[in-house]
Amino acid sequence: MIRVTDDIVLADWELSESFSRSSGPGGQNVNKVSTAVELRFEAARSPALSPAVKARLRRIAGRKWTTEGAVVIRVEDTRSQARNREIAEERLAEMVRAALVAPKRRVATKPTLGSKKRRLKAKKVRGEVKAMRGRVAGEE
Repeated sequence: MIRVTDDIVLADWELSESFSRSSGPGGQNVNKVSTAVELRFEAARSPALSPAVKARLRRIAGRKWTTEGAVVIRVEDTRSQARNREIAEERLAEMVRAALVAPKRRVATKPTLGSKKRRLKAKKVRGEVKAMRGRVAGEE
């Protein structure tokens, strides 16, 4: 069970963990101990999340989102299986917290009359500068 916020708790049946051997440094430990953690969260079937939150989570998760609607997080940062498990759970909770925040709606605005005039004046000045760069007539 992972507590994301005071209201949202991810139940144990929504989560599954699998362990495998980690890559990278660690000497004999790498060859013996399965320290890498793969945390799988069944986001599409989760009753704790609303459809809007699920849609935002899918966008945030990116390649971590599977075709079955699960979020898969793999962690092999440390040599400790317990620490890797904690890191994976924290990353999942952070991802869900980010999905809970609804993006601010953009209000369409129009440029002011003054800004339009300033833009056109700047374009005219720039055009005059470029026009003066040509070959000087009458000199040979």
